[in-house]
Amino acid sequence: MNAGKLKNFVLDTNVILHDPQAITKFGSSNVIIPIYVVEEVDNFKKQMNELGRNARTFSRTLDEYRAQGSLAKGVKMPDGGTLRVIPTERKYLPTDGISTSQNAPDTLIMATALRIQAEEPDIPCIFITKDVNLRIRADGMGLKTENYEERSINVDELYPGTLELRVSSDIINELYSAREVTLNFEPTVESEVAFRCPELAQHYDKDLYLYANEYVRLVDAQDENYTAMCRVMPQSNKLSALLTSRPGFSGCWGLKPRNREQHFALDCLLDDNIKLVTLLGKAGTGKTLVALAAGLQKASEEQTFSKLLVARPIFPLGKDVGFLPGGVEDKLNPWMQPIFDNVEFLMGLNEDDKRRGRRSYRELIDMGMLQIEALTYIRGRSIPNQYIIIDEAQNLTPHEVKTIITRVGQGTKIVLTGDPYQIDNPYVDADSNGLSYVINKFKGVDIAATVTLTKGERSKLAELASNLL
Repeated sequence: MNAGKLKNFVLDTNVILHDPQAITKFGSSNVIIPIYVVEEVDNFKKQMNELGRNARTFSRTLDEYRAQGSLAKGVKMPDGGTLRVIPTERKYLPTDGISTSQNAPDTLIMATALRIQAEEPDIPCIFITKDVNLRIRADGMGLKTENYEERSINVDELYPGTLELRVSSDIINELYSAREVTLNFEPTVESEVAFRCPELAQHYDKDLYLYANEYVRLVDAQDENYTAMCRVMPQSNKLSALLTSRPGFSGCWGLKPRNREQHFALDCLLDDNIKLVTLLGKAGTGKTLVALAAGLQKASEEQTFSKLLVARPIFPLGKDVGFLPGGVEDKLNPWMQPIFDNVEFLMGLNEDDKRRGRRSYRELIDMGMLQIEALTYIRGRSIPNQYIIIDEAQNLTPHEVKTIITRVGQGTKIVLTGDPYQIDNPYVDADSNGLSYVINKFKGVDIAATVTLTKGERSKLAELASNLL
């Protein structure tokens, strides 16, 4: 958002529902709320979800400004701009032929922006909406329009958490012999979390930026077949060999990593010093499977954590089947079946085992090692000494992710998995979802790690479908 010199920003309803404090994010410029936005927000205020909470928060904020003066004439905001709530006039209603009714909310909201643009021509007017089609319509009507991107990051530029570097063979030799290499990492002026390392940058002409807990595949500059895998630890000036490469490592709850990205993922999942892990990748790359394997290893075998808690947001693929009978567990079972399938795979169960009465994942639940949780009830809780996995985190909003992570108590580790290109939540996209938001904000933090998995391991068909379709 460009809020440098004085401008008029007209906000759409979806902006308010995405961020109820959006009216305060435009600096000293003027913010105009079409009265039809207030009407639309009113339809959401009774909902017991984040949209409802955002609607109620916005209504309270607007009422606080109303108490300071007339919203129709304009109320001063802390940064110097004014806040107005106004309708439009019939003469500004667009005749673009797209709306079936000139009383459609989108049409009325856009008409308010057209009114502001016509009545105040000396001040640039910008219509802010997250609705792509409405931006296209507004542009066609001569309105300057922008997406609301205060919390967004381009998903194609998202921090991958992994890197490949050409280095001298001496570094690789030392990593294999001593399992760590001491180097000189220098903090950069450009970023508080980025580091430079002259020894690693000698084969590169441009600046090389490295981050805490970034995973690196080292390639010998003279022999590309001589490689090693390690993790960057600039706080201790070291490159550290992976936990999965230590002598005697035979797998994690029966799971052996199939590619280097799964090696990277298991390393940070098994390291108790890393409290937040984000796993990014397309379907079939093994994000959920490796997270479950590490969680079960830590909770049941090593007993580092009291239990493994798994949750995922509930968004149906296709048409919803409606209300489900039974208690909370009965209602959650259909949504958690992908988790149960992965657990049964890790337990090595086949159909014959099930017919003979082995209870599979139920055994872990009954023993208290595995708990399935509804995200609906997580607000207000404190969750200590547990291994938490939030699956399909790309369907969460930044606010929901903040609510979840702030529930983490002493000794708890949390893992977020997801694919920003497979989003079912209509109120977020690949750039503004909670998973992308967390990866961007925790980049380079010494107790967090990110791994992007790209190679599909589910099956040859699944890999082809993910790439071709």
